[in-house]
Amino acid sequence: MSEESKFDFSEEEIKKEEAVEQSKEAVKKDVKGLWESSKTFLNELLDFRHDTDRDATITAIKGDVSFKGATAWILVCSIMVASVGLNANSTAVVIGAMLISPLMGPILGIGMAIAINDIDTLKRSLINLATMIVLSLLTAFLFFKFFPLGNQETSELLGRVKPDIRDVLIAFFGGLALIIARTKKGTIASVIFGVAIATALMPPLCTAGYGLADGNWAYFLGAMNLFTINTIFIALATFIVLKLLRFPMLKYANSAKRRRIAKFAALVAVLVMIYPTITFLRVLKNSGLENDYNSFIKEEVDSNHELWFQDGTPNWEEKTIALYFNGEVPDATIADLNNEIKKYDKIKDFVLDIKGNKNRSFDKIVDAYDRAIRDLDQKDLIITGLQKQVEELQTNITNLNKQIESKNSSNNAVSFTNLSRDAKVRFNDLEFFGYSKMLESKDFINIDTVTVANVRWKVSLADSIVVAREKALQEWLQKELKADTIVIKRN
Repeated sequence: MSEESKFDFSEEEIKKEEAVEQSKEAVKKDVKGLWESSKTFLNELLDFRHDTDRDATITAIKGDVSFKGATAWILVCSIMVASVGLNANSTAVVIGAMLISPLMGPILGIGMAIAINDIDTLKRSLINLATMIVLSLLTAFLFFKFFPLGNQETSELLGRVKPDIRDVLIAFFGGLALIIARTKKGTIASVIFGVAIATALMPPLCTAGYGLADGNWAYFLGAMNLFTINTIFIALATFIVLKLLRFPMLKYANSAKRRRIAKFAALVAVLVMIYPTITFLRVLKNSGLENDYNSFIKEEVDSNHELWFQDGTPNWEEKTIALYFNGEVPDATIADLNNEIKKYDKIKDFVLDIKGNKNRSFDKIVDAYDRAIRDLDQKDLIITGLQKQVEELQTNITNLNKQIESKNSSNNAVSFTNLSRDAKVRFNDLEFFGYSKMLESKDFINIDTVTVANVRWKVSLADSIVVAREKALQEWLQKELKADTIVIKRN
């Protein structure tokens, strides 16, 4: 073989290599095409900019900002309906009040005004929102102050006094859904109604009015905090969406005025962002602390059935947890709880203040003693009832014996009671006595009746004495029973 033939590839091998290269290129094209198709699909699925009507959205939001005439009366009516629903603990009534509430208009106006630098709309929105809040608080205050059943704390009321991280998320994502629906060509009414229900602007204001009427400032501040969270995060969502959609900024003839307004709007936006950010972080932190605290109580405290856990009072600011127990808590248990709390990241630095109560322990013992006494009394009653039943049975037996003896006496028979008593008197060594009539047949044809007496004597008696006593007993029984034959059998 020549040197040239060693490196001479056949035409078939070259074709195979070309086919492999073509396959690789085809795969690359398919992957690239799949990526482009997926990207196009996701853009078409999630992009809502092409379906936005900017002019109609701005006009609609500005139209909802106004607050006068019919809008004011609608607000008063919705507040009254919500107050009645909270007082009656009726979720359906509260939802109805949310649907007719006009509070959402000025809030969207605030978010839009900041997004497009519309200072006039911002002023109108803030003034109208403040007016709505004051009117709502006044209406709710009057209802709960003078309504005969206005001071009842219901679960619907209590559910609006302590916001948590879930309320923040509901307000923000509800606001996103609302403004996206408002910017769409042909507003989706069902989304607006759903957001009105989910974000719940009316109930916190009614609860705040209840707090004012009842003099409960904790309820008032908690409810107003929830309303503020809802308001700011809905406005924040509006601001973000309108910025993403690049709504046109309002133009002013005076460039200096435009710059001042832009700076003022930016300042307001920053100030508005501070509170929700701080609120979100605080609520998020508190939620984490509460989750760890609840897990600690459930897994480490409640699971210990030897402890009589009463209550726990965490203090998030001072980083302490007070645990109250009914009864004494052993030192080993205290040390164990202090070690176990370190497993929970959010509260591992908290100090446990474990408080036992000896008096409570004594009370538990007294309660147990009282329960035992009650059980014994119940058992005594049962025993007394059983004894009464026994006595009644004994009386029935005595009566039956008397009836049998009277029947026998009527047949000229001797009373067994008298006979057995006399037998015991005459024969002191007798321990058992009984007699009955027995049928017998010697030739299996003729039947005779004989009287059989069953007796048992004291074991200490000699056989000779027993024989003599039985003979005497036989003679005495023949006389008493007037029988010719008496058969004595030892029992």
